[in-house]
Amino acid sequence: MSNSSIKIGLFGFGVVGEGLYGVLQKATTAHAEIKKICVKNRDKKRSLPKEMFTFDGNDILDDPEINLVVELIDDAEESYNIVRRSLEKGKAVVSGNKKMLAYHIEELIELQEKTGTALLYDASACGSIPVIRNLEEYYDNDLLLSVKGILNGSSNFILSKIFNEKKDYDEALRQAQELGFAESNPTFDVDGFDSLFKLVIITVHAFGTYVHPDNVINYGISTLSSYDINYAREKGTRIKLLADVSKVADDKITLCVLPCFVPPDKYIYSVEDEFNGVVIKGEYYDKQFMFGRGAGGFPTGSSVLSDITARSHNYRYEYKKRNQYRKMDYTTDVDIKLYVRYEDEDDTTLFKFKEITERYYSKDYKYIAGVINLSDLVAIKDELPKRKIFIAKMY
Repeated sequence: MSNSSIKIGLFGFGVVGEGLYGVLQKATTAHAEIKKICVKNRDKKRSLPKEMFTFDGNDILDDPEINLVVELIDDAEESYNIVRRSLEKGKAVVSGNKKMLAYHIEELIELQEKTGTALLYDASACGSIPVIRNLEEYYDNDLLLSVKGILNGSSNFILSKIFNEKKDYDEALRQAQELGFAESNPTFDVDGFDSLFKLVIITVHAFGTYVHPDNVINYGISTLSSYDINYAREKGTRIKLLADVSKVADDKITLCVLPCFVPPDKYIYSVEDEFNGVVIKGEYYDKQFMFGRGAGGFPTGSSVLSDITARSHNYRYEYKKRNQYRKMDYTTDVDIKLYVRYEDEDDTTLFKFKEITERYYSKDYKYIAGVINLSDLVAIKDELPKRKIFIAKMY
């Protein structure tokens, strides 16, 4: 694919789609143009001429001039259909749908190998931070120990306002929604699903292993209270929603997405507002830190542009860890330190603490802190949202 031959068929023209269009107007060396945009809402007023739009995806998929499909829609199943059909038709694809990828990435890797096409999705993982391509190219060896960090800009913005400006959770959430960092229904972000899907994708490139999202613990910040915030301050920490994949044995890795009490000596302690921060740790190069905006149309649009530019040079993921190194197995047989704030004594029976290191009980505020096996936490993950509790990992 030469620099002058990128004809884009774009699915979706929301915040990121418009952001991409704006970025393309400024990127004079990209040599790419959007030929057609497929949208669903016929009545919505748009900033571009109506000739640019279609309501039939076949107008893009069947157009022989369009050689790159960029998919930026919210519907994961429709996203999957678009990506699959595009690859089958021999069109390269750029996708930003992390949920779709987290559930279908294994099948889509095989489809790329079968059809000789390419699917790029750096934009799906960390906004403007090029995590996936760095894992593919720079960390393409078996010395990696862990990838952990803040993968969701919306939840981090909320937590920053709580700790820096002393706002309560509801007020911070409203501000995030007003600024476009959080949706009207913020569950995807604040309950850790967005971070979980990104972590699953990152793990494929970091360790070559696919872990189904349903098998990983994810817990968010929607039940955060002033008691938890005060506890964090008393300990000299801040609460951050962290995603973590770590090597725990020569052939085993573990994954989790949990709020975490982060002390000041950690890089991610100072990652604020809608920014993401990722710490990559290796056996001999110790820790390296990547930092950038993780929410908003232009930052994510810039990441999509990077994928588009990469395709102009015929770049594709090689999935080196998956194809060239020993397979890493997923395990939850790992001990972690956990804080549990609860209301009803019955809630404590859920948690099989191996050791209790701290306990507090009063009329309004009760918590337990101690050591628990991650497998026991995964076993109750579907029950946790039903209880009036908050849990967080001790760093």
